[in-house]
Amino acid sequence: MKRVFTFILAIFSLTIMKAQEQNPPVKVAVIGLTHTHVHWILGREDRGDIEIVGIVEPNTDLAERYTKQHGFSMDIVYPTMDALMENVKPEAVTAFGTIYDHLKVVEFFAPKGIHVMVEKPLAVSLDHAKKMQALAQKHKIHLLTNYETTWYGSNLKAYEMVHQDNMIGDIRKIVVHDGHPGPKEIGVNEEFLEWLTDPKLNGAGALTDFGCYGANLATWLMKGERPQSVFAMTATNKPDLYPKVDDEATIILQYPKTQVIIQASWNWPVSRKDMEVYGVTGQIFADNGSTIRYQLGDNAQEKKLTDLKKESPNDDPFTLLAAVVRGQITTQDADLSALQNNMVVMEILDAAMRSAKSGKVVKLK
Repeated sequence: MKRVFTFILAIFSLTIMKAQEQNPPVKVAVIGLTHTHVHWILGREDRGDIEIVGIVEPNTDLAERYTKQHGFSMDIVYPTMDALMENVKPEAVTAFGTIYDHLKVVEFFAPKGIHVMVEKPLAVSLDHAKKMQALAQKHKIHLLTNYETTWYGSNLKAYEMVHQDNMIGDIRKIVVHDGHPGPKEIGVNEEFLEWLTDPKLNGAGALTDFGCYGANLATWLMKGERPQSVFAMTATNKPDLYPKVDDEATIILQYPKTQVIIQASWNWPVSRKDMEVYGVTGQIFADNGSTIRYQLGDNAQEKKLTDLKKESPNDDPFTLLAAVVRGQITTQDADLSALQNNMVVMEILDAAMRSAKSGKVVKLK
């Protein structure tokens, strides 16, 4: 019996080794550490899908803090992208620096055939986004954008209820809330705060920081459709804390038969990322990442779904990145991480900034 067990264990081990040989971890480099969402990739459990082979961060103190926190050696930290490439050959990179630097990352790695995933939003401006898109297409690389809400099981369930199960009829209104009390109020570290509140490096304040979530979800739910018009109002309610950028934004998107309201704030008493979808015959509330409430008709009883989760590889940004790089899945244009979706997002944010400045509705051509 013991010999049989040993034999089975040996076969199982060989099978795993063969699978790992066929699908080795994707070699990934982390470019920049100043965006605190970088803890997502540095602190994730090892799934065997990616291997961090290098980190680019010129701030040595910051690099030492984070490598020590997450158990990485400073030997894999390089001050520049050039220094990284002299020592390692990543297959993909993730950008966790300023939004302004996203273009620089794509300009450097795209010609080398290295795939890129950036933290939301795609770019600091529509002009930067168009340049990034052109580079990705020219050099045939994948250019993905990561949002926290992409991995919410509640949002996926809402999408399925709308488009697969046709539970609420055609969408008439979407309302998306994203925000928190403010970056200073929640204790964002100085390296992040320095550029998050800089209009050149971040594009704007709450409008880009949180407005991008609603634009991304709306584009997905509307299956990639561009809105006909965009209207936005912004405010700086705390000029003593945020003198250079807005801390409050409301964006209204108008489609032929659907309206979307995006509320982005650095003024709310609690952190929130939730969504409401109203159809002709029912409504769906995605209250958080794993809970949905829905009501099908005016007199129907409200029902609740909890513990909603997504399945691999769609439950984690870096598992998805690895699957895309390996050709195991293909993104569709309207997908939350896809380049085309996020080009529409950048059109919306660009129009919202112009609208807020002019006080007028901006029509998209």
